[in-house]
Amino acid sequence: MPVAIITGASKGLGRALAEALAARGWDLVLDARGAGPLDEAAEAVAGHGTRVEALPGDVTDAGHRAELVAAARKLGGVDLVVSNASALGAEPLVRLAELPLTGLRRALEVNVVAALGLVQEALPLLRESPAGAVVAVSSDAAAEAYETWGGYGASKAALDQLAAVLGAEEPGLRVWAVDPGDMATDLYAAAVPDDDDPRPAPGSVVPAFLRLLDERPASGRYAAPALAEGR
Repeated sequence: MPVAIITGASKGLGRALAEALAARGWDLVLDARGAGPLDEAAEAVAGHGTRVEALPGDVTDAGHRAELVAAARKLGGVDLVVSNASALGAEPLVRLAELPLTGLRRALEVNVVAALGLVQEALPLLRESPAGAVVAVSSDAAAEAYETWGGYGASKAALDQLAAVLGAEEPGLRVWAVDPGDMATDLYAAAVPDDDDPRPAPGSVVPAFLRLLDERPASGRYAAPALAEGR
């Protein structure tokens, strides 16, 4: 069976993707910082009958990233890496004039450096896969200038560029940066706690990610809403 590594998989989009892939027969290696929520998610995902390895830890830790890839190797290899773990830089978000530089460094470490580090660790196995792919979960804040989203948006813009260059350098793989659009997630609630407007559940955008895996379009940046609508 194909094997995927998914970071930030204890809730939100990461968990929704894990459940969808498990339902399709994928074996999974799941990461999150919180052991309790991760174990709960892994138990639910394993209910589909596939093998699930849950490894709590921080993706900025090189040793933890190596453990994720080693676990995937034991399951048979790495066919997909989903970099979904994210850090905002400040909770709630603040204007750039007030953004703590330590927070910006954290966002860059989690959203960019760790994402590349995990791909570097997994690259030999991805190259061996008949359908190796990388998904970098991006944001519209990477391309649009929203007040208070500067630090987070800058980190996601950097992630987009890394994905674009990786796609050019690794033509045998598919490398997709995916903007999932608005979702009701804990990350968004932490970013803008006063925004009570209804938003779609993370599971609603999963079909867009599955379409990428099914159709394997060229490496590049994609918006989940457009994919879901067949555009």
